[in-house]
Order: sequence, then C-alpha cells, then structure tokens
Amino acid sequence: MDLLRSMRIFARVAEAASFTIAAQHMDITTAQASRAVTELETHLRTRLLNRTTRRVALTDAGNRYLARCKEVLELVDLSEAEAGDAQTSPSGVLRMHAPITFGHHYVVPALTRYLEQHPQVRVELTLSQHVPDMLDEGFDVFLQVTTSALPDSALVSTKICSMPSVLCASPAYLEKAGAPHNLEDLPRHACLQMVTTFFPIDRWIFEGPGGPVAVDLEPGRLRVNSADAVAVALADGLGIAPLPMLAALPWLQSGALVRVLPEWELQTMTIYAMYASRQYLDAKIRTWVAFLREYVEETLANEPACAAGKTSHRKTN
Repeated sequence: MDLLRSMRIFARVAEAASFTIAAQHMDITTAQASRAVTELETHLRTRLLNRTTRRVALTDAGNRYLARCKEVLELVDLSEAEAGDAQTSPSGVLRMHAPITFGHHYVVPALTRYLEQHPQVRVELTLSQHVPDMLDEGFDVFLQVTTSALPDSALVSTKICSMPSVLCASPAYLEKAGAPHNLEDLPRHACLQMVTTFFPIDRWIFEGPGGPVAVDLEPGRLRVNSADAVAVALADGLGIAPLPMLAALPWLQSGALVRVLPEWELQTMTIYAMYASRQYLDAKIRTWVAFLREYVEETLANEPACAAGKTSHRKTN
C-alpha cells in the first residue's frame, strides 16, 4: 500500500463526502478510491468512514485522522516544494573549500558579488592548502589546483581557469646578488621554496621555448605553504622564488617584485571546481560555480600576462 497516496484519497473523499466526486478529481476510478480507503482502514485497524448508498460520513476516529492527514500532507507538499526550489532558486547554506591564495585573490571577491545577487544564500568558506574529503568533511563544492590530469574519482569537475607560475625577486635582491642569466645560475641563488600539493618542493620544472627543464634545489633557507607569504619574503629581499601569477600580479604591478628569466614559466596550474553530481544539482552550487568561472575569466582577461584557459566540464571516473 502507498500510504501517502491512500491518505490523499481518504482526505479527498472525506472533503467531498463522495467516492465518485473524489475519484473524478483525482483521475482514478471509484473502485480504486474505495479500495484505497479500505486498505487504509485495514492498516489502521479502525473504520474511518461510514458508507451508505446515499452518502459518506466520517467516524469520530476518521475525523481525528483527517486532521492529522491534512497536517502530514501539507508538510509533504511543503517539503517537495522546497526541494524543488533548491533546483531553481539558490538558497540555504553553501559550504565550500578553496586553496588559501586563490581564495584570497578570487573566491572572496567573487563571493561578495555573488551574495549581493543571491540574498537567500549563506556561505561557509574554509581556506586551506589540503585537498579535502568532500563528503566526509561536509563540503558542497571545493576547488582543486593541479598541474596534471585530475585523479580518477566519482566527482564532477568544472574547469575554472588555467594560469602559469613565474619566477620573481625584488629589485633590491637582484641588485645585491645579481640577476641570473639562465636556469643553470639558479642553484647559486637563495631560492625560497613553496610547499604545496601541486609542486615538488625540491625541484622547479620550467616550460620554455625548448620544452620543459627541471632544476633541482638544495634545501632553501625558507619553506612556506602560502604564496602570499612567499611574496612578502621576496619583497623583503630574501631571494628568488616562483609565484602563481594570481599572487604575483599585485607585486609586479607595484614594482615591489620583478620577473626573473621572463622567457621561462613554471608548470601551468589548472583550477577545478569539484562537486558530487551533475544530476539534480542544487541551484546554489550550479550558480556559484558558473559565477566564479565567469568572474575569474573576466578578471584574468584584463591581465594579459595571465592567459586563462577555456572552461570545460567533465566527469572524472
């Protein structure tokens, strides 16, 4: 027995005081309506309706049950409406995770604009360098940075952008230590190392006119897991280091840093938004991912040095 369906039929029969009228309204036969109510009475072990050839009347038990039925059916209808709205109208709490630097430079500015457009959405944002377990940690969407193909998983990915990393130093450091003329000069310099999940700590891999070239590094005087922290150390003249272009731009524009060996770039990073499923995707997830992608594209389009990649969708297996 479909309990909710039987409850709906019973409520309609009680309101119409007629099996025939109720059946017509629900596009079923009178026999089907009668059988549904009988099955409900058998399930409850009580009579809900008194029937005669001329009319249908509620029993005392039926009157009490009808009131409860209406409450239950109203809650079910409300829940279905709210669930349906989640597919079309962004609302509720959006829990997301992003890498620290990308979060500071792009996610937070994009969020302020997104929340202005969607006042029914609240956001819980976590910034850290580790790649989260989305389901175990309760995130709706997280951003993953990679220099290679995404690992196989059941998650759906949407590419947000691609951007290179560039070698930087302060003018003061270069004046003091001299500028390297080629990659072979780098081991003789103070090389700061950024600890990330997407770059090896002890090796810089450059992409240039002749293809990729790897430079092995001795342990540096400073290792840190934040590109913004590396940029501050570079501006203070501590050495040379690669920075993601998104973190380097403000410092390059201000003149606090300059590019070193500008004909070379380090491995290109690609940022993906990761979420559980494309089917029945919650509106707040769908609209946020699309908004962030568009925001980043527009921002990078104004910075010629940051050639952003085309967007794409795929499912990792």
